[in-house]
Parts: sequence; C-alpha cells; structure tokens
Amino acid sequence: MASSKSRQRALARAKTERQIARRAASARRRRQWQAGIGGAVALTLLVLAVIWKTGGFDPEPIRASECAWTPIDAGNGVTDVGKPRTNDVVRNGVKTMTVALGQGTVTTKLDPSKAPCTVESFTYLAGKKFFDNTTCHRMLNDSLLQCGDPSGTGSGGPAYRFPDENNPPPAAAPSSSASADPSAQPDTSVLYPAGTVAMANSGADTNGSQFFLVFKDIKLPPNYTVFGTIVGGMDVLAKIGEGGSEPAGDGKPKTEAKISSLTVTDVAPQEDPTPAAAPSVSAPAASTSASPAASASSKS
Repeated sequence: MASSKSRQRALARAKTERQIARRAASARRRRQWQAGIGGAVALTLLVLAVIWKTGGFDPEPIRASECAWTPIDAGNGVTDVGKPRTNDVVRNGVKTMTVALGQGTVTTKLDPSKAPCTVESFTYLAGKKFFDNTTCHRMLNDSLLQCGDPSGTGSGGPAYRFPDENNPPPAAAPSSSASADPSAQPDTSVLYPAGTVAMANSGADTNGSQFFLVFKDIKLPPNYTVFGTIVGGMDVLAKIGEGGSEPAGDGKPKTEAKISSLTVTDVAPQEDPTPAAAPSVSAPAASTSASPAASASSKS
C-alpha cells in the first residue's frame, strides 16, 4: 500500500515537473517571438527614418525639360509661331526633310540621335509651314546655300533660341613650329563635307531656323550643329551654285533659290543612286564673312 502511494506521488511530481517545463518553454518562445517582433519594428522604423531624411517620401520631382527653348521678342524678322514640345523628344530613328526649290527637290536624312532638339525644332516649324515660300538668302564660297529666314535678311527666325548640339570636334592645335610667322593666328577651321546639313547661328547656343546645305566641301569654324545629310538633289544645289553670288564669295545667290515647301516626315528617305559630282575643297576667306554666322545681326 505504501509502495503504491509512493508511485502515485512520484507520477504526480513528474507530471508537475513536465507542466512546469512546458510552461517555461512556452514563456521562452513567447519572449523570443516578442523580441523578434520588437527588432523588426525597430528595423522598420530605422529604415523609414532613413528614407524620410533622404527625401524618399517627397513628391516625385518634375523632370527637367529635354530641350530648352529660350524665348525672344518678335519683330525685326522674328516670327512667333509658338515653341516645340520640351519633353518626350524623339531621340532615335531617322526622319526625312524634303526641301522643294524652284530648280528641284533636295532630300535630306535627319538624325535625331545626334541632334534631337534640332530635329524636333525643324519638325515643329515645318508643321507650322514656317519655311514655305521663303528664299535662301545667302551663298558662301559657291559651296553652301543658307536658308530658313522668312524675312530674307539674315536676321530672322522663330521667337525662340536653343543650344548647340553635335558640333564637329575642334581642329587639333598646330605645333609652334608649324608656321614661320609666330604671330599668325592658327587655322582652327574644320571640314564640313559636301552633303552636310547644319545650323547657322550668330554665336554659341543661338540656333533658330536658319540652316545651310553644303554642296561642295568647305572649311569653317567648328561652331555649327550638324543634324543631317543630303541624300538627293545635290545636282539641284550645284546648278544654283554655278550662278554664283552677289557680292561674289559671300552674298545673295544670283540664281533665286526659293523654298516652295519644306516638310519633315518620320520615314527614312529614298537615297539618290546617282553619284554627286566630285566636290572641291573651298577654304573660307580671311574675313569673318567666311562664317555662316556673319550674315546674322540678331540670329542666323
């Protein structure tokens, strides 16, 4: 009998010990879980504090304009037709600019990847018929034809300006021993090969609507945005060039070059399979009139 009671007490004690052990294990797990939750909350608060301090909860900043169109006052040859878009500007692919002259059509391939703002501006202005019924007012060294000024004066354009893009790399500086005259100014001009389509201007970042079509190789300062290539109609430009200019070398073409229409389309041009006549290299005159910027008073 005594032995039976001893076994019962031992079983009860063992049961009690098991219950105590289970409660202790449960309490330990609860403390661990609470510690984990507390650590996660602390880490979350720390991360949120860092994000807040670094402006992560600020509203998304407005994206800067991709193309900057600087307004100028209308008048004196400047015509206000609004401004192109500033965002979502096309930066790839190929466009075709078609220039219809009295002597024939000149077709050019425009490259938005190299001069996106320039191509955007031409697309916009062409859509406004800005160039239609305008006269190409200048020929330089019987090598390039300058167009794009509705006033025909060399100082006209739209009521905005935009920065340079894709200018040719500057010429390498000549060595000091390259010239017998150390006081002579170094020639910093670069080659603009026949077929080049580039912007004319009156100084850095003053682009508007005036452009030039190069039909013979010519050397000029590396100051002009190249935005396309002539792929058809070099013979048309050559015919105009044969008439010369007044005054000779830098003046109004003797053969009128009037643009009846200028369009820009989002397709690749059909290139003229007929090879152009071999170009000649024409170096600019010593005076500043050798630059396409020279005919501009406020803009070229």
